[in-house]
Amino acid sequence: MSNKRIFLSLSQKSGFEQKYIKKALDDNWITSGGPNVDAFETALEDYLQDKSYVTALNSGTSAIHLALILLGVKLGDEVICQSLTFSASANPILYQGAIPVFVDSESETWNICPVNLEIAIQQRIKKGKKPKAIIAVHLYGNPYKVDEIHAIADRYQIPIIEDSAEALGSSYKGKKCGTFGTFGVLSFNGNKIITTSSGGALISTSRQLKEKAVFYATQSKDKAVHYEHSQIGYNYRMSNICAGLGLGQIEILNKNIESRRNMNHFYKMIFKDIEEIEVFQADENSYFSNHWLSTILVRPNIKKYINRESLRLAFEIANIESRPIWKPMHLQTVFKKYPYYGNNVSEDLFEKGLCLPSGAGITKEDKERIKKVVDTFFK
Repeated sequence: MSNKRIFLSLSQKSGFEQKYIKKALDDNWITSGGPNVDAFETALEDYLQDKSYVTALNSGTSAIHLALILLGVKLGDEVICQSLTFSASANPILYQGAIPVFVDSESETWNICPVNLEIAIQQRIKKGKKPKAIIAVHLYGNPYKVDEIHAIADRYQIPIIEDSAEALGSSYKGKKCGTFGTFGVLSFNGNKIITTSSGGALISTSRQLKEKAVFYATQSKDKAVHYEHSQIGYNYRMSNICAGLGLGQIEILNKNIESRRNMNHFYKMIFKDIEEIEVFQADENSYFSNHWLSTILVRPNIKKYINRESLRLAFEIANIESRPIWKPMHLQTVFKKYPYYGNNVSEDLFEKGLCLPSGAGITKEDKERIKKVVDTFFK
C-alpha cells in the first residue's frame, strides 16, 4: 500500500481549464480583467441565482475588504465578526482602521451565536458605538443560523457581510450561501471546492454596487483621458488567466460537492461505533453543506490516552494530514485586546475539533489507509 501524503484538501483539475487558458494566451489577454473574467462572473451569477452580481477578485480577503469599504467602514468604527474563523475574515477590519468585536459560536452549527450577537450589539450601542457591519461565516461549508442572525441584523439595521469563502454550493432552505447578506464573499484558493489557483469574489445585490466594487478593485480610476484618481484604489481584480482556470473548474463544481459530501458520509460510517468521536453534521432538513472539510469532535478519554492531539499524531505518523479546527480570533495574539462576547463555546470546539482529509481526489486506497489508522488507534 502506498504511503504517499494524503492531504487535507487539494483541488482537482477538471481537464477543461486548458482551452480557456489557451484562448487567453492566443488572444494575448494575460492581464487583469478580460473575457474570461466576464464569463466566470456570469457563470457564478447563473449558479447563485437570486439576482446576484459577482465581481471576480484576486482573493476572498480582498472581497471582504471591498465590502467594508462599500459599507462606509472607517477609522474607529466597530465591526462584529465571528470569532471561530480563519484570520482572513477579521484582518480587513484592521485594514480600515476599524475595531473588531468578536462573537462566540453556538454548538449546533459552530457559527456565530444569535444570543451573544444581540448582547454584543446592545452593549456596543450602550457605549455609543453601534456596529457598522456584521461578518458572519459559513464555517467549513455549514450555513449559519440564517433566519435568527438576519432577524437580529434587521432589527438593529446592521448590514451583514456573508463570508461564504468555504461554502460555495452550500444552501439554507434551498437558497445558496453567499446570497443572504448585503454582500457575500467567495474564495477560490487552491484548497477550496473549485480553484482559480488564488482568487475570490464579491457578491452584491445590485449592478451599481458591482460597478463600484470594480472601480475600487481597479485602482479607482476616474473617467478621464489621463489617469485621474479622486479616491484610494486597490489592485484587486482577478486576472484573465486565473478566470480561465475558474471556467474550467466550475464545470466540475457539482461533482466536487458530491465527492466531499461522500467523504463526510465515509467518516460517519467509520466513526459510528466510537463513543469518543462526533462527526459534525448540521440538521439537513434546512441546511445543505458542501462539507468543504469534514470535521470531528474528539471527546478526551484519559484512561485510553484518547484526545484530539493523540489522534492527529496517529494520522501524521501514517503520513495523513489532519489539522485542528480554526483557533478562535479572540485567542489570537494580534486580536486579544479587542472586545469578545461569548461563553467559550468556540474555545471548547477548538480544543476538541479536528479537520480530516476531504478533497475530491481521495481514492479508495486513501480511504482504506484512513480507516486503518482509525481502527488501530481506537481498538
